[in-house]
Amino acid sequence: MSVFTRTRASKVYGGIAVIGASALFLAACSGGGGSDAAPSASTGGGAVSESDGTFHVGTILPATGNLAFLGPPEVAGVKLAVQDIEAAGDAFPFTVELTERDSGDTTTDIATQSASELVDAGADVVIGAASSGVSFTFVDQLVDAGVVQISPANTSPDFTDYADDGYYWRTAPSDVLQGRVLGNLMTGDGAANVGIIYINDPYGIGLKDNATTAIEAAGGEVSVAVPYNPGDTVFTSQVDELLAAQPDAIAVIAFEETSSIIPELVNTQGYPGSQVYFVDGNLSNSYEFPEGTLEGGKGTLPGNPADSDFQSRLLGVDPALTDFSYAPESYDAVIVAALAAAQAGEDSGTAIRDNMQSVSEGGEKCTTFADCLALINEGTDIDYDGVSGPITFDENGDPTEAYVGIYQYGADNKYTLLNTEFGSLNE
Repeated sequence: MSVFTRTRASKVYGGIAVIGASALFLAACSGGGGSDAAPSASTGGGAVSESDGTFHVGTILPATGNLAFLGPPEVAGVKLAVQDIEAAGDAFPFTVELTERDSGDTTTDIATQSASELVDAGADVVIGAASSGVSFTFVDQLVDAGVVQISPANTSPDFTDYADDGYYWRTAPSDVLQGRVLGNLMTGDGAANVGIIYINDPYGIGLKDNATTAIEAAGGEVSVAVPYNPGDTVFTSQVDELLAAQPDAIAVIAFEETSSIIPELVNTQGYPGSQVYFVDGNLSNSYEFPEGTLEGGKGTLPGNPADSDFQSRLLGVDPALTDFSYAPESYDAVIVAALAAAQAGEDSGTAIRDNMQSVSEGGEKCTTFADCLALINEGTDIDYDGVSGPITFDENGDPTEAYVGIYQYGADNKYTLLNTEFGSLNE
């Protein structure tokens, strides 16, 4: 059983290698979705999470708001994990409880209310939010209450050094990695003069900054970077400002607002869709644009593609799923927390926190909950490698290794996988 030693440390991503991959679904979208306000001050907690014989999982995932399309696959991933834990029977020493709540977005107060409800209900671990901006609105509530928070989709670099007392974790990589892949993709395609339109929140700012760093390191220039605010619906002025710089390529770092940005940029102003680049917040197959609008456009999505077997299992939970955005990361978030509780022999938030890093690295490799649990029950130190990738948390609660997929749109405005890049973390 590990002793909690997690500290705050700075880090950089490195060692990116390209790995060929077949065309699998990787629908993954990450944090953001609010204002550019600083992380919230603590809003108070409630009863501190205590061991009571019940492994109580709460979710704060988007049923409404500008990332609502992420909710179904993330919820399915959580529910599938709960099913696998329950299937272990008496080998898992706790009963399992799941309480689901909505996150909304940062234009509402839904997430903070949901966090209060889950704390009062006695949750030991909370999965969510999808949005970095939303997570910043309630992370302090969970820290104060001693509840572990694991986001399957937050990518804002601001979380790496956040003062969370070790209670905040994520199974999605920081946008230090996605920004690097995006910037290298654009310059590798020959863009020397790049324009960026980005949502003015922690997600958009972080991804814009990291993409800019990569573009400049490759000898390119970001000649114009135009912010917009959540809730904006008209983008004429932003697009005019972008096009005035005559960019070779434009990165659109946005969420549902993409449905308004692209018609103005491509269909009205005539900018080539093949020179537009998307990110995890807006790479989607659901756009209703004229045929060919997005043809040749590319995008990046953090995370490991859900393979066909895992997709089939998810569809058994929710037959209506049309993509699998962050379902692997959501599944692994629940599994790694359950393994931490099993290793601790205690289900409190603090016990889970103190064992999260240990079960993700350094021990005997295992890839299913049943196999990992059996090893724990034999007294073996484990290293869980999940469906989302190797995980291997660092001292900041960030995964130290991760995948980023690169996708391209066809004439039907649907994207397919070109390849996958694997990023390693050098501390």
